[in-house]
Amino acid sequence: MIPVLLRLGPLTIYSYGLMMALGFIAGDLVLGRECRRRGFSPELASAVVVWGAIAGIAGSRVYDVFDNWPAYRADPWSIVLSGSGFVWYGGLIGGIISTWIVARYHKVPFLTLADMCAPALVLGQAFGRMGCQLSGDGDWGMPSTLPWAMAYPKAIVGWNSRTVLTLDSHGNLVSGFFEGVRVHPTPVYEAILYTAIFLVLWRLRRKIEVEGRILCLYLILAGAARFLVEFVRINPRVVMGLSEAQLISLVMILGGAAGWIWSAARHPAITARVAAES
Repeated sequence: MIPVLLRLGPLTIYSYGLMMALGFIAGDLVLGRECRRRGFSPELASAVVVWGAIAGIAGSRVYDVFDNWPAYRADPWSIVLSGSGFVWYGGLIGGIISTWIVARYHKVPFLTLADMCAPALVLGQAFGRMGCQLSGDGDWGMPSTLPWAMAYPKAIVGWNSRTVLTLDSHGNLVSGFFEGVRVHPTPVYEAILYTAIFLVLWRLRRKIEVEGRILCLYLILAGAARFLVEFVRINPRVVMGLSEAQLISLVMILGGAAGWIWSAARHPAITARVAAES
């Protein structure tokens, strides 16, 4: 675990930031290849990635500020200077908005561009979770005795009774810290799952002809991955034993499933032909 890679006076280079940058580069390469395959200018990919990066980082920070306002109110400079505190769902919202704007500007159908972006997006998520693992930003899970459980003694958010948590019998978060404690490496779980989803979407992108269906499949698979991993993550349960992230994941899954069914109704001939060929 290497939270901080380099310090140059007031400038600090974080491992999370490096992995985020590599994720954007990987996304640009993947999206650029899709643009060439579909006959679009590579400039479209660059525009999506650049504006998606700006809007995604801003959205993820804004979401975290609203979610943890008391902490940020006590230390306002951490909104800008902190190397942790990015919520992926906020980044997704910011990225969707920026992609819609870029699609309008370049006169590309939004669903077409969204389908092209989905594999790149989930690959970027995998890199982001690698950054969480390297930095130890608190995204680990609850205490575990599994062989692959690990400790994060150099975590950027600290490794103590305030960051190592578990659930009590009522679903409330309580300290789970003790000497020698190890936890679920949930960033690793998610990185593996998102990489697998990328491979699935990348393989199916040539076979699924109905626009919007790759996006729907992304919503279903990425939502399901986060929903499952969340059972061992240290987030408070808010409704029926589920966390806020799980409720959002359910919305993603249901939205993706509804979109998939709706697209089948809109394009019955294509859907029937593809099903017969499969």
